[in-house]
Amino acid sequence: MPEAPRILVLAAHPDLRHSRVNHRLLQAAASVGSQVQVRDLYALYPDFDIDVSAEQALLANADLIVWQHPLHWYSMPPLMKLWLDEVLAHGWAYGHDGHALRGKDLWLSVSTGGPASAYHPQGYNRYFFDAFVPPYEQTAALCGLRFLPPLVLHGAHAVSEADLQAHADVYQQRLASYPQWPEMAELGDCPECRVPDTDRPQEA
Repeated sequence: MPEAPRILVLAAHPDLRHSRVNHRLLQAAASVGSQVQVRDLYALYPDFDIDVSAEQALLANADLIVWQHPLHWYSMPPLMKLWLDEVLAHGWAYGHDGHALRGKDLWLSVSTGGPASAYHPQGYNRYFFDAFVPPYEQTAALCGLRFLPPLVLHGAHAVSEADLQAHADVYQQRLASYPQWPEMAELGDCPECRVPDTDRPQEA
């Protein structure tokens, strides 16, 4: 019997105690089974002192990496950004000899405070939500990760209980069924992004 895929869920919410959506999603992820490891970054690193070696070891062992967080200023919360800066190091995750994550999958599970209508040229955020995704896609590409279509929940502050539970059920089902997702067959290979040595010298 083939070994179950290893899934690493990295959650970053600055105040999870008051998060209705992300708290429910973490419960859903934790209920999937032993193949899913859930890590609450703000609980693990309240002082922002990240154990880079430990994080890299977990990433190296995962098949699917999930970034779960609320959208903060059209990006990720500060601890997740620090995690990215320190853990996805040059020479390990990308650049010269940086191949540790190549061939793995990256999935973004994100919630927004504003409704879907706010992410529209006529809405107050002025752009469709897809306009805020390219930094995640390019981060994945630079590290040789395949970026999977994100799971987005809009209007987190006002979502009904029924809609929240339905979203959590989808999250749980997707984690449990990975990598048997219908759209997987349609996804191409991750683009290869080579960083010239002149841009990031090895000794840098």
